[in-house]
Amino acid sequence: MADTGKLTVFLGNTRIVVPEPTKRWHRVMGRLGFWAQVFFLIAYIGVLSTAMFYFQFAQGEMPCPLCILQRMGMMLSSFGALFIVSHSLKKTLTPSGFMTGLGLAILGAMLGAAMSIRQILLHILPGDPGYGTAIFGLHLYTWALISFVVVMAFAGVLLTFGTEFLPIAPVSTWARGFVWVIIVLFVATIGINMVVVFFEAGFNWFLPDNPTGYELIGLTPTPPPVPTP
Repeated sequence: MADTGKLTVFLGNTRIVVPEPTKRWHRVMGRLGFWAQVFFLIAYIGVLSTAMFYFQFAQGEMPCPLCILQRMGMMLSSFGALFIVSHSLKKTLTPSGFMTGLGLAILGAMLGAAMSIRQILLHILPGDPGYGTAIFGLHLYTWALISFVVVMAFAGVLLTFGTEFLPIAPVSTWARGFVWVIIVLFVATIGINMVVVFFEAGFNWFLPDNPTGYELIGLTPTPPPVPTP
């Protein structure tokens, strides 16, 4: 008679019997690991959308070349989470694939952090107002560096625990549908960013250090008026 209180796992030709409490533990941690990756995507969708729709479109702050490279670092880092989530949904995620996704996230975060540090050092001298608007006393490139450090720490913790957090996708239709909506939004965010960068750079090989408009159509956005007290 089969023991319903245990889980049988085969690693190659080796048969391993896992007690039910351990099975439940892996299920809980797997669910947590999956939704952590989904939140990863949601977070960078929010960051990229805020930078583009609010600061660039609404406030008229054109991203400099280093700003664009930081956005690219965020996208590359998010591809790691996208890889993990998509394979989890298809039930094709392996431990090595999980490590590949985390490695891609770390690589993107390292590249983005290098760009952020470069921009911070450009404006580190006393009296330098920095580039763009400051939020809570920190400019966007400083917040970008903080986000990259968080990503590297996040991926490092998951790598430390190995397969404990190996993502397990939900089975409910609404949850899977929600995740697919997030994936579509992420892909759309990347597509819109690509179009916006093309409009900003036009057919030029290089962007000026302080861009003022969209080279492709010759449009210079006007910042909103500063309200008077």
